[in-house]
Amino acid sequence: MNGRQPSQQELRGLDPSGRLYNVDLAPSETRHWGNYSLFAFWSNTAHNLGAYTFAAGLFILGLNAWEVTIGVLGASVVVYLGCRLSGAMGQETGVPFPVISRLSWGIYGANVPALIRAFAAIGWYGIQTFLASAAVNAVLLRFFPATAGLQHTSFLGLNALSWVSFMFLWAVQLLVLSRGMEVVRHVQGWSGALIWGMMLFLGVYMLIATGGKLDLATGGASLSTGQQVLHTIQIAGLFMGILGTLMLNYADFTRFAPSQRSVAWGTLWGVPVNWTVFASTSVLVSAGSLSLYGSVLFDPADIFAKLSNPVLLVFGGALLIIAALGVNIVANFVSPAFDLANVWPRRISFRKGGLIAAVLALASLPWKMFSSPVAVNYFLGALGAMIGPLFAIMVVDYYLVRRRQVSIRDLYQPDPSGRYYYRRGVNPVAVASFVPAAIVSISVSTLPVFSAAAPFSWYFGVLLAGSLYATLARGPLASYVSTAVGPEPAVTEVQPESI
Repeated sequence: MNGRQPSQQELRGLDPSGRLYNVDLAPSETRHWGNYSLFAFWSNTAHNLGAYTFAAGLFILGLNAWEVTIGVLGASVVVYLGCRLSGAMGQETGVPFPVISRLSWGIYGANVPALIRAFAAIGWYGIQTFLASAAVNAVLLRFFPATAGLQHTSFLGLNALSWVSFMFLWAVQLLVLSRGMEVVRHVQGWSGALIWGMMLFLGVYMLIATGGKLDLATGGASLSTGQQVLHTIQIAGLFMGILGTLMLNYADFTRFAPSQRSVAWGTLWGVPVNWTVFASTSVLVSAGSLSLYGSVLFDPADIFAKLSNPVLLVFGGALLIIAALGVNIVANFVSPAFDLANVWPRRISFRKGGLIAAVLALASLPWKMFSSPVAVNYFLGALGAMIGPLFAIMVVDYYLVRRRQVSIRDLYQPDPSGRYYYRRGVNPVAVASFVPAAIVSISVSTLPVFSAAAPFSWYFGVLLAGSLYATLARGPLASYVSTAVGPEPAVTEVQPESI
C-alpha cells in the first residue's frame, strides 16, 4: 500500500454524498483480532453440524480414518494458502471485502461480488438457523411436554413450536451482530472452545462405551483402491463448498488483525491443524456410533438424545445451539452486513445491513428451501459456483496486476478522477473475465452431465477467471485498467477547512 493511510475525516470529505463511505466501510482503526481470535473464527466454522456431517459422510462412504484425515489435510492446506492471500489484503488495507472489490471491479461494480456473496450467505444463514432450531425443539419437548401441542398448528409450512425455536435463535443472532464486531469477536472466541469440549467429550464417551474397540477402517461401503483414491482427491473439491465463501471475504475479519504474523499463525492453527483434528475426531465419533448403535449417526443431537442423563441432553443441546450460532454469525451474518452496507453506505450501516440480511433470511422461508434439493442445488449451488471466479479476479488483480499498490483514497472517490472509477464506475476487464468463468463454473456444478467434475467447479472457475483477467488486463483491454496499473499518484493532504 502506497503512502500514509488517510484519516476517516479525509475519506468522508472525498465522498460527501455518502455513495461510497461510512464509518463501517472505512479502514479499521482498531486491531484486536490476534492469533487466538482468528483461530477461534475458524474453529466456529469447523465445529458445527455441517462440518461433522461432512466428515461422517466421507467415513460412511467407505473411506477409512486415515484417508479422511489425509484428504481434509490436503484440502485445508489449499484453503490456508488462499486465505493467506485474501487475509493479507484485509490486514494491509484495513478495509472489508466489498471495498477491496472496488480495486478490481470499480467503485460501483464492486456491488456485483458483494451481492453474490451476500445472497449466498443469507440463504445459508436461514437454513443453518432452521437446522439449529431442531435442537431447541428437542429440549422443549423433553422438559416441557405440553409444547408438543404446538406442533399441530402450522403457518407458512412450519409448525408453531418450530416457529418459536426459529425466532428465538433468529433474535439471538441479530442481537449479537447489532453490538458490533468486537462483540462478535468475544462470542466466537468462547463458542469455538465450547464446541471443541463437546467433541472431545463425545470422543472420550465413544472410547469408553465401546471399550476402545472401534473399527476405523470402514464406515459401511466397500470401495476399490481406485475409488478410495478418487474420493480422497474429491475432498479437495468438496471442501471448497464449505470454506470457499469464507476464503473470499476473509478480509472482513483480518482487517482487524494487528500484523501479518497474526494472520499467518491464526489461520495456520485454525485451518490445516484445527480442521484436520476436528475431522479425525468426527470420524472417531462416527465409528463409535456405528459400533454402539449399528449405524452412523450424522447428527450429534441424536447421540445426546440416546443418553439417559437429562443433564447431558440439555448440555449437549445447548452446545449444538451455540455451535450453530457461532458458525452462522461468522460465516453467514457478518459478510452480508458489510456487503449490503456497501450498496448504499449513506443509509445502510453495518448494523442495518445485518438487520436487512436477517429479514431476508426469514422471508426466504428456509425450511421450504432446505426441503427442496432443486432450490439448494440450482440457486445456492449456482451462487456458490461463482465464488471461485470472484476469488481469482480479486487475487490476480491485487498481486499480479496491481502488485499490492493501493490508493486508499481512491477507493472512496466517486468521480472520474479516481483510479478505480474505470468506465462509469465499473471495470470492463472484471466483467469480461467473470461472465464466461461463472458460466463454466455454474454449468460444471449444476448440470448432471458434468457430475463427475462437479466437486472441482471452484477450481475450474478460479483457473479460467484468473487466466482471463491476467491476460486481458495486460492485453486487449489494458487501456481500461491503465489507471490501476500505472504509477501511484502522490498522496495529497486534505485540509480540514475543505471538508
